[in-house]
Amino acid sequence: MSAEVDSWKTSLPCTRAEAEAIDAGEIHIDAVLMTTEEVEDDRERWRLDAYTEQQPDAAMITALRALVPSAGAAEPEIEPLTAQDWVTMSQAGLEPIAEGRFVVHTSAHPVAAPPGGRAFLIDAGRAFGTGHHATTSGCLAMLDAMADRQFDAVIDIGTGTGLLAFVARHLWPGARVLATDIDPAAIDVTRENAAANDVAGIELIVADGALDDAITGGAPYDLIIANVLAGPLVSMAPELAAIAAPYATIVLAGLLETQRMQVVDAYAACGCTLVAADVRGDWTILKLEAGAERYVPTSPIDPKGRDGWALDI
Repeated sequence: MSAEVDSWKTSLPCTRAEAEAIDAGEIHIDAVLMTTEEVEDDRERWRLDAYTEQQPDAAMITALRALVPSAGAAEPEIEPLTAQDWVTMSQAGLEPIAEGRFVVHTSAHPVAAPPGGRAFLIDAGRAFGTGHHATTSGCLAMLDAMADRQFDAVIDIGTGTGLLAFVARHLWPGARVLATDIDPAAIDVTRENAAANDVAGIELIVADGALDDAITGGAPYDLIIANVLAGPLVSMAPELAAIAAPYATIVLAGLLETQRMQVVDAYAACGCTLVAADVRGDWTILKLEAGAERYVPTSPIDPKGRDGWALDI
């Protein structure tokens, strides 16, 4: 069976000047735009990549062409993407990145830990989250900024490669740390990465959301991390709020800035308050605080029916 297509990538050639104008401008196109230097120090050899949830139609292609007039009559390259394609593109061959006291690198680019910090080896593989994507690096920065706080129970929902759970284990060595993912392959990857990075003491759970008995039985948590997508974040708001301790910190990522208010409103309905937001390009990382009392959902949560959300992008 072929892998399911979940998004599309459309590419057009462009110049450096056009790329800089795109990166600096406020562009109202329903796509995530990225520009890349294809030939080093060649101002004419750049590329525009547009990522969309739906197959691009004529109107989308016309809008993209308007951003890069130098492309002329060049045919756009249109490529369907699966989840695995995203993993490969987002991780392979990436330079090390640093956020606060943490450095994340692949085998191809080894690097030493900074003084007083920690380096994590996260190779391209079968799960998302090397720290290079804005959502993951933003979570790294937000967690690093909370290093002087004390957390006793931490859960990382949608752990991917395990990176954020590893960071939590480093920052709060005395805490109970759980890492969960709906994909069994991601849990396998997290287990392998934990061994490669000499990280111990993280509980690994294959689970859809936060309704699994192994998760609810360990509640409440005073730090909840969920780096997934905006839709699941909205649909999971009652169950994440329900496992949060009073005044717990909730870090949410994987949402576009245009989706911020829908996510914030979903958690506000469950007694959570927005404390801070870190906007990185098109993406936003949110820090919220749970209410003074444990949230109790007003009706039972059915995992088969909770995903009837709709987002206005």
